[in-house]
Amino acid sequence: MSQTLEIDYEALPDNSPLVCQLLAGAFAGISEHTIMFPIDSIKTRMQTLKLSSKDGIISSFSKVSAAEGSLALWRGVNSVILGAGPAHAVYYMVFESTKTALCNNLLKSNLNNENSTSNINDVSNFIVTSEKHPLIASVSGVAATITSDALMTPFDVIKQRMQNNNVHSITSTFKLSMHIYRTEGLRAFFISYPTTLILSIPFAALNFGIYEFASDRLNPDQHYNPIAHCIAGGISGAFAAAITTPLDCIKTVLQTKSIPNANSMITAARGLYLQGGISSFVRGIKPRVVFNVPATAISWTAYEMAKAYLL
Repeated sequence: MSQTLEIDYEALPDNSPLVCQLLAGAFAGISEHTIMFPIDSIKTRMQTLKLSSKDGIISSFSKVSAAEGSLALWRGVNSVILGAGPAHAVYYMVFESTKTALCNNLLKSNLNNENSTSNINDVSNFIVTSEKHPLIASVSGVAATITSDALMTPFDVIKQRMQNNNVHSITSTFKLSMHIYRTEGLRAFFISYPTTLILSIPFAALNFGIYEFASDRLNPDQHYNPIAHCIAGGISGAFAAAITTPLDCIKTVLQTKSIPNANSMITAARGLYLQGGISSFVRGIKPRVVFNVPATAISWTAYEMAKAYLL
């Protein structure tokens, strides 16, 4: 071979242990959701009109804490911990494996196309699609989202019901899940899954694509660099969160039952519009962005750190 190929931790070599990929993803998911959980609770309450969108995040925090206690905004965190671990483990595993599969297939296609005119051993003459390419990252992120959301959606339903304080007497994740099952059936846990996918697919495409683009610009040598990963994650989280807020409002309505008879994406959207016009679709945008900037930064930084040290 005319060049020496260097493998760094970003490439996640094919022989890397599966358990390391799963642990890195689980660590990232739990870190992302738990550290910023109170901000997510404020966002949910704003979207369901339990709090006014005109209130600031700090004043909302003070209002809830004074009325319900300092731990009120942590209600439902157990559900997130239970769901985020396995869901994000699968999320990042599918993301990495899809990236590798796409690049391998593109490499084979390039080699086959050039085989008749070039020496196949001279890899320096071939243009190989990088795993850091935003398009590769976006497609891989979408594949990961479809898989992980199937695991996470039921836990997210329980989380938002507890955040919204729908059932005052039930503070146990297990008891609430049994209550929902007995009163609404299994469908209640997945009623928002189609909407969640419609929300998560563009969010994932933007998040992964912008992250890989920003990371490549901030860290062109692709060495482990926590600051670069953190900044790139924050940038991607801000853009993805702001653009997809209207879909998040619809998802929250479906999961919390905050609008009567809203049982589909269309009826939820219509109910939101009748309730407050176009402005209803941007409720909670500030706490959503404030949540996702550090949360996404934490998630990517935690994942890259776990990946670097475990592999």
